[in-house]
Amino acid sequence: MRQRLGSQMDFSTPEGEPALLPPNSVSWRIFKNPVALFIGGVTAVLLELAEPRVRDAIWQHSTFRSHALRRLQRTGLAALVTVYGPRTKAKAMIEGVVRMHGRVSGRTSEGEPYHATDPELLDWVQATAGFGFMEAYHVYVHRLHFFERDAMSAEARPVALLYGAAGAPTSQAELYALFDVMRQRLVPSPIVSEFLEIMEDVPALPGVARPLQRPFLKAAVEILPRWVRKRLALGDRWTLKPWERAFVKTTAAICESIVLPSSPAVQSCRRLGLSENYLYRRR
Repeated sequence: MRQRLGSQMDFSTPEGEPALLPPNSVSWRIFKNPVALFIGGVTAVLLELAEPRVRDAIWQHSTFRSHALRRLQRTGLAALVTVYGPRTKAKAMIEGVVRMHGRVSGRTSEGEPYHATDPELLDWVQATAGFGFMEAYHVYVHRLHFFERDAMSAEARPVALLYGAAGAPTSQAELYALFDVMRQRLVPSPIVSEFLEIMEDVPALPGVARPLQRPFLKAAVEILPRWVRKRLALGDRWTLKPWERAFVKTTAAICESIVLPSSPAVQSCRRLGLSENYLYRRR
């Protein structure tokens, strides 16, 4: 999985340097689980592609169609660096992303202008990412209490500000309010189906785990808000069969209990002088 994320970064150095988020944060607990990370990431992208300005900013200015695996690796690594990486490296990476956003502008296929630095779009992207990862962990790994969901939204604010998302939700109430505001903005598009087709074919998971890829995609669709799924016309084809749901949950549970010394989460614990199983203890 670490190779599939394209991570050539050593998260265990420099010794003692803190991350943007503390190790006792909800995010550190959630992001250690690669199943939640994969499923939640797909859910977030589906929500982003439902917003026309974000959709075309992604589709018109990225290499996803031609180099899907490379793009997935970069995105996965960026998420891990944001949560676990040493603060100086994480800030440098985010500054690079912000500079890149400054060059992304155009018009949607419907003729609406967009710019990737639009605060409304940045807030939506931050909100969809938080929702996707949180919901994937809550449904398929371990149920989160309401106060934990609020805590994850609140703890992400310093990171959101670095990305320019000053209005990103800091609580579940704010997240639900933003979904209500965006309800009229979200529309179906052939790009949503194209994205899922690419994700079915790209070797995003190692060979031994490839049979899980389609169930993981279904799992990502299933945690979308019902009205979003209906609007995007993601019907029965994307519904998990009972055995698939059990398979996804079992895999997620295994990943929740296995301590891999090479994983960014464990390396980061080591960097801060914490035990390798710090994030795997029962709470």
